[in-house]
Amino acid sequence: MTNLGFITSQFIADKTYLHGLPYGEGHINDTYSVCLQDSDGVISRVILQRINSYVFKDVDGLMNNIVGVTNFLKKKIIAEGGDPQRETLTVIPTVSGDNYYRDNEGDCWRMYLFVENTETYQTIRNAEDFYNCGVSFGNFQRMLADYDTSGLIETIKDFHNTVKRFEALKQAIKKDKAGRAGKVRDEIKFALDREKDVGVLVELLESGKMPYRVTHNDTKLNNILIDKKTKKGVCVIDLDTVMPGAACYDFGDSIRFGASTAAEDETDLSKVSMSIELFEVFTKGYMSVAGEFLTPIEIDSLAIGAKIMTFECGIRFLTDYLNGDVYFKIHREDHNLDRCRTQFKLVQDMEEKMDLMKEIVNKYK
Repeated sequence: MTNLGFITSQFIADKTYLHGLPYGEGHINDTYSVCLQDSDGVISRVILQRINSYVFKDVDGLMNNIVGVTNFLKKKIIAEGGDPQRETLTVIPTVSGDNYYRDNEGDCWRMYLFVENTETYQTIRNAEDFYNCGVSFGNFQRMLADYDTSGLIETIKDFHNTVKRFEALKQAIKKDKAGRAGKVRDEIKFALDREKDVGVLVELLESGKMPYRVTHNDTKLNNILIDKKTKKGVCVIDLDTVMPGAACYDFGDSIRFGASTAAEDETDLSKVSMSIELFEVFTKGYMSVAGEFLTPIEIDSLAIGAKIMTFECGIRFLTDYLNGDVYFKIHREDHNLDRCRTQFKLVQDMEEKMDLMKEIVNKYK
């Protein structure tokens, strides 16, 4: 059994460990809220995490990404008169000055300051939540707009390389490891009919027509700490997938998840659509800050980015289904197929609404 007190002492040696409890609802890393007491009896909390080194192979690179980005953000926050310990994550180094601690079993641990008087929302409760989500992720990119992305590693190789994702799908169709291709001919046709779309964003980045930005790559509402009093977003968290990419990756993934009228695994596809009202709410919030630095071609990519991020997610679910459900955790038979179908239904709905989506983006630029 893990000795959390001993692990904690590798980071903070001058306080007494009281207890550590599982914290949050993350699915990748193991997260604990640890209570400490100093010599004056003052109690404080920190976040202790065991990093999933199966998912993140290069822990040194991962932590260098996070430390580099958060230190850069702190300087910007101070310059703008903000609170650097509240408005971005603070990595607590080990007592020997390292970014993380590796225990005797090879597990890697890191520690953050606990941002008090905040909460996270697992679902979007109202339009204001989604507006604030747009503001928070737009502001995250704004403050990092002049960050040198050449110093960042890809913590998950080719994460949003839709061309390679599509090639993986074609290989899965060809090999048909689980013998399921015959059951999903309609879904396969839907995907193959859109092959021309898969290289659009990749080509813009690789050609230099669109700049690489610091992208978060998991832009869900639950990755924003919300101030309990003001109900405004104060800190973007879960920086494991911070990598170089296109601004529209983050914008698009927020729309894919947050503007859908149904759950990601909804089986009744009649319930699945993209809410144009929620699309506009998020766009208004995002552009209120991101409009300061985005280039015209980046602004033009936002609406199509929502479609391509959704399509990419759909083909990933379909690929895993064809391969026998080896990547995404499933909780019922055909779970990945249900997920794929919801994403493809969203893609179809976005295609029908694309002109209106572009009009909305242009309205707020």
